[in-house]
Amino acid sequence: MPSPAKLQSSPAGTRVRVARLFQALSDPTRLHLVEILADGERCVCDLMAAVDAAQSRLSFHLKTLKDAGLVIDRKEGRWVHYRLRPEALEEMADALHLVREARPGAWRSITCC
Repeated sequence: MPSPAKLQSSPAGTRVRVARLFQALSDPTRLHLVEILADGERCVCDLMAAVDAAQSRLSFHLKTLKDAGLVIDRKEGRWVHYRLRPEALEEMADALHLVREARPGAWRSITCC
């Protein structure tokens, strides 16, 4: 996982990846799913009951989280279990740390052409 200093100087690809992570959390249902998965792995049937969502709607949200790299899945028989990908959460925390640690007013000293 990149350190805040490395994230700050990393290529645009890292910024795009982090933006996708945050974008995936921009929906209340997906944010709720992440909160549930913070307690550990859950099967789809448990997630459906917890968020009171139809299977098709839940599948859409889980696919969005998976495509963003926030969750990983595994099949067990006919059930699919999901869990958070800790590395993604660490990368988001590093990005937030950069914003929090930014010096107030530092950007104001930059003049435009």
